[in-house]
Amino acid sequence: MEVYCTRPHCPRPQNNFPDLDDIATLRTIQQKYCTTCGMPLILVGRYLPTKVLGRGGFGAAFLARDRYTPGMRHCVVKQFLPAGNLSPTQMQLAQDLFEREAVALEELGNKNEQIPNLYAYFPLPVPSLHPGHEDQFFYLVLEYIDGQNLEEELAQKGKFSEPEVLEVLQEILKILRFVHSKGIIHRDIKPSNIMRRRDGKIFLLDFGAVKQVTNAPIGAATSTGIYSMGFAPPEQMAGGQVFPSTDLYALAVTAVMLLTGEPITELFDVYNNQWKWRMQVSVSPRLAEVLDKMLLSAANQRFQSAQEVLDALDSRNVPIPSTTITPLQPQPQKQQLGSSRQPFSLLEILGGAAFSGFEGGLIAIALLSLLKSPIITLAASALILGILIFAQTRRWIEKWDLVIISAISFAIVLFVPFLHSVTQWTVLPFASGLIAIALTSLFRLIYKLLSLLL
Repeated sequence: MEVYCTRPHCPRPQNNFPDLDDIATLRTIQQKYCTTCGMPLILVGRYLPTKVLGRGGFGAAFLARDRYTPGMRHCVVKQFLPAGNLSPTQMQLAQDLFEREAVALEELGNKNEQIPNLYAYFPLPVPSLHPGHEDQFFYLVLEYIDGQNLEEELAQKGKFSEPEVLEVLQEILKILRFVHSKGIIHRDIKPSNIMRRRDGKIFLLDFGAVKQVTNAPIGAATSTGIYSMGFAPPEQMAGGQVFPSTDLYALAVTAVMLLTGEPITELFDVYNNQWKWRMQVSVSPRLAEVLDKMLLSAANQRFQSAQEVLDALDSRNVPIPSTTITPLQPQPQKQQLGSSRQPFSLLEILGGAAFSGFEGGLIAIALLSLLKSPIITLAASALILGILIFAQTRRWIEKWDLVIISAISFAIVLFVPFLHSVTQWTVLPFASGLIAIALTSLFRLIYKLLSLLL
C-alpha cells in the first residue's frame, strides 16, 4: 500500500509498504514513518494519506483512508500549509481562517447535504528536521466528494450550455441561502470550489475563507485580503466590508466563465472597467439581466440575497425591476430585458418551417385553382408566405397559432371542391412541409459550421 507523507517539501513523499496490503496488519499496526524524512504517516493513528489532491495558498489536501471505519472510508485530509514568507500577523490570520473553516463546517456540514461534513480537526506536533525543534501542523478531515470540480469539468468538456449554468446557479444559490442565514459569507466562490459528484449532485467546497458575521452589525464584516483574483468584487479586493452580495458577485463571475469557456482576464475590460461577457455568448435576456445585476460594482445595487436571485431566475416572475447602472458598468442596449425578443428554440424554428411549407402548399393549391396561371400563382404565394414568415419572426403568430391556422386553411381547401384536385391536396402541403424542415435543418447546420470556422 502506498502512503503519502504530509510533511511540506519532503523530497520523496511516496512510501510503499507491502505489509499494509493485508487488512489485519493495516488495522492493528501502531505507526509507519516516512522513509525519507521520518514524518509519522498514520495521522493521529487513524488516517492514512494515499495521494495529494491539490495545494493552495494556505493548505494542501490529501485523499486518505480512515482505518477506524469498517469499509476503510475515503476522506479528505486538509493540512494548514501557508505559502511564502508570511509575517507573524499573516501567519496568525491564516491559522485563524483554517480554524474558522473547522468551526463553519461543523456548524454547516451536518445540516446541509451539499456541504461536506467535518469528521475531525486536530493539531499534530512532530519532531522537526532541525534537531531540537518541533513542527506544529494542523489538519481537517472532511467528507470525500467523489467527482469533478467545475474547473476540471470546463477544461474537459468545454463551455456549459445555458440550462447547465442555470442548474449550477440554482443549486449554489440554495446553498448560499442556507449559509447566509447562518451569518456566514463564503468569500471564495469559483469553479474549482464547486464539485459535481458522480451522481450529479453539486457541492460547495473550501470554506477556508469564510467570514462570520453573526453578532456583528450589518456591513461590519471586513475583508482580510484572502480571495481569488478575478472573482472578488471591488469591496473585497479593497479590503473593505463584505456582504452576502459579495458571494453573489463571485457566483456570477463563475457562471459567466462557465458560459463562455473563457478565462476571467478575457471577460473583463480593465481599461474601461467593464464586463464584456455578453459579446462572447448568446443567452436568454432574463439570465443576462440577472447576471449583469449580480456583477454590478456597487454592493448595494446587486441582489441582496440568494433568494432574490432565485426569484429573479424564475421565469414565472415579472421582469426584473430596472436598477441604476453606474458609469463603470454600462449595459449593451441590444440585450436589455424588455427591448429584445426571446430567442427562438430549435423546436420553434423547425415548427415554423413545417408551418410555412405546409401553408405554402395549401396557398399554391388554392390560388392555382382560382387564377389558373402558374406565374401569378407563384408570385402571390410568395407574397403571402413572406407575410406569414415575417409575422412569425415578430412573434405575432406562434405556438398554437400555427396549428390553428394550418387546420383552418386545410379544412377550407379540403371542403371547398373548386379549390383543389384530389392529388394536390393529399400530397403537396405535407411534401412542402417536410421539404421546408429539411432545408431549414441543412441551412442551420451550414450556419453552425461556418460560425465555428470563422
